[in-house]
Order: sequence, then structure tokens, then C-alpha cells
Amino acid sequence: MRTTPANAETTEDVVDLLRAQHGRIRDLFDEVMDSEGAERQKAFHRLVKLLAIHETAEEEIIHPVARRLPGGDGIVDDRLAEEREAKELLSELDGMDTDDPRFLKSLDKLRVDVLTHARAEERYEFDRLKDEFSPAQLKGFAAAVRAAEATAPTRPHPGVESATKNMLAGPMAAVADRVRDMIRDARGKS
Repeated sequence: MRTTPANAETTEDVVDLLRAQHGRIRDLFDEVMDSEGAERQKAFHRLVKLLAIHETAEEEIIHPVARRLPGGDGIVDDRLAEEREAKELLSELDGMDTDDPRFLKSLDKLRVDVLTHARAEERYEFDRLKDEFSPAQLKGFAAAVRAAEATAPTRPHPGVESATKNMLAGPMAAVADRVRDMIRDARGKS
């Protein structure tokens, strides 16, 4: 069942944008779980890329803003711990053959962890951002998220879960990741 809203790419509200991406992530998990062989591998690569880009943008833009809310430090620290665990498992999965018998079991654990994390973000961060900031501010945050995503790494980098670490390590990691993606894609087409 497709859960990504039709307007996901054009929304100007950061909360709507991030919720739509959560929907796309759910869809991609289903796609990976329900496919086999080369199709599973392609869907998994799309999932890895979306998760890496999405989390980087949240770490650079959303979490620093959410820290300014009452109780925000604790909320963000909890989300960052979840993100680090997810990145570690995603990194393990990224090095595994998608036909490996252990792959689906590990992927299902990641799916549960990521979807639980997404629900916590929506409830404790996104809803509060919607209440605390004006539509113009939410629009500005959406533009900032899109800019961060345009230069974000496309693979998980455990240990890089803060805006500062992303700003320092992110550009080099992004270049390396995108080159690896191009090589992988070129090999897949030959």
C-alpha cells in the first residue's frame, strides 16, 4: 500500500515534507521486503539513499531547531541515539548481499526501529514545530532541508549525528558516496 502523498515533492511546509518522506520510507521498506533478486537490490539502494539523505537533513536543520523548544534537548538526544543505532544496522545491511538469508531478518529489525523512530519524530518534534513556528518559518525550514539533502551523503555514516559533524564530515562523505553510487550504477548497467 502506497503511503506517500501525491504532493510530497512540492509541499512548502517542512513538517508535511518530512512526513511525506516518512511515507516514502515505509513504501520502500515494503518494496524491499516484497521483492527478490535484482529488484530487491535496486529497491534497497533507493532505501539506503533516502534514509541517509533524510537523516542528514534532519540532523542539520530540524534537530537544532527542535532543541530550542521546551524539553527539546532530551527529545533530540533520544532521536539522535535512535539514528545512530539505525545507521549502524543500515551500514551492516549495506555491506550484505540482499539474497543472504540473514538480510530480511535484519531488514525487518531496521524497519521496526526506523518506523518507531519516525513516529517519535512526528509526535515529539514535528507536531511541536507546527505549533511553534509560522507558515513562513516552516517554508524556510523546508527550503533549508531541501538544500541539505542536495549535498548530503547517500550512505549511512554512524557517529555523524550532529549538525556540526555533518557540516565537517558530510561534504567529503557525500562526494565519496556519490562516486561509489555512480560506479555501482555503471556496473549494474553493463
